[in-house]
Amino acid sequence: MDRRSWLAVTGWLATTAAATLVGLAAVDLVGAGITGTAGGVRTEQDVARALAEPGAAPPRSERATPVPTTGGPSTPGGSRRGFVTAGGSVEAECGPAGVRVVTWSPAPGYRTKDDDRGPDDHVEIRFVGASDEHELRLRCRDGVPVRDLDD
Repeated sequence: MDRRSWLAVTGWLATTAAATLVGLAAVDLVGAGITGTAGGVRTEQDVARALAEPGAAPPRSERATPVPTTGGPSTPGGSRRGFVTAGGSVEAECGPAGVRVVTWSPAPGYRTKDDDRGPDDHVEIRFVGASDEHELRLRCRDGVPVRDLDD
């Protein structure tokens, strides 16, 4: 094999190796952006460990945080309002028959139990988790759903 052939094969191998490394780096970079983790998909043990860390769960709070909502038509003369607890979220509206729960969604690890969706003078949704529960009681004040603090 003459010197020119040897240089051509060596150049071709070097170019192929460089292209392969660049391609692998690009796939790793794009994969990290898609999955949100540098290593790709997390194992069940990684997820369980992350959930067991004290900072992983939202702080336990019975205070409901009102969240303004803009979705869907409300009852004439009434208004909708969202509330969020560590156990889940609720959207309620006030109307002529009182307050009623429009939608609710338990947080991961929680389920609803003993829900009274109305319409009535007050409604309540209870989110139950493995180690705690969060109850949200609502009523209307001036045509607006508010947290019922008379629990």
